[in-house]
Amino acid sequence: MNRKLLYRVGREIQTVLLVLVGTTIEALAFSIFQEPYNLAAGGVSGIGIIINHFTGFSVSAFYFIVNIPLLLIGFFYLGRWRFLVNTILSVLIFSIAIELFPLYLPHYLAHYPLTDNILLSAIYAGLVSGIGGGLVYAAGATMGGTAIIGRVIQLRTGIPLSQIYLFVDGTIILAAGIVFGWEIALYAMLTLLLAGLATDYTLEGPSRARTAFIVTTKPVAMLEQLQAGLGRGASYWPGVGGYTGEPRTIIMCTIYRPQVNDLKRIVTQVDPSAFVSIDMTQQVLGSGFTEFK
Repeated sequence: MNRKLLYRVGREIQTVLLVLVGTTIEALAFSIFQEPYNLAAGGVSGIGIIINHFTGFSVSAFYFIVNIPLLLIGFFYLGRWRFLVNTILSVLIFSIAIELFPLYLPHYLAHYPLTDNILLSAIYAGLVSGIGGGLVYAAGATMGGTAIIGRVIQLRTGIPLSQIYLFVDGTIILAAGIVFGWEIALYAMLTLLLAGLATDYTLEGPSRARTAFIVTTKPVAMLEQLQAGLGRGASYWPGVGGYTGEPRTIIMCTIYRPQVNDLKRIVTQVDPSAFVSIDMTQQVLGSGFTEFK
């Protein structure tokens, strides 16, 4: 077995493990924190909670049945077999897990659900499910449901995903407010927002870097001091001041967060009249930072 084949097998195993662990975490968050308090925080599972309230129909069965046509749509629009296999695995695990967890967890937990405080449940539902969702997305899969709908609409219309999710999940939360009361809807909205933040954090990690743009008339000295004082290289290009019309040099330098004050000190010493903009950078890949994989 050659190295290339071993790498591919390892990647596939990693993908399956990420989907398995991520989906199980999402199912735990749903079973322990969301379902007991009817926190219908969007998605097909949220619709399932509302349907279950009126009919008693199992949320897990509803989730699985509704995802069947959505998976077919995703197959044709979102990557065919690779999309289908990963997402079917996620849908199956989630459907089975949210059916079994409420049956068996009460026997292993001293208190089920974990807390009687609905605010704590809303917070941890968002944080825990967001972590699980981030792992699933990192594997290149989705949890099915409204994620498929949102992605297809985005591809067909160009509308940003954030706006689509806000409309679709917001409508579901609105329906939950009508059915369960507006206080429950407010808690569900909190869960939805925290889940988005936790998913982003899981996918991208904490922001450790900052990117500085320095507009200066002393580029040579500035570059030398940045290299000597911070150990960082920089890129630069010529520019023109929009107000003065005079030539300037724009320097871009990416640094770690603790180096921000050192950078400002260097700029002040070299060119006190320079203009500096420092932006938060989520990820930095390449020499001196995180290596490409």
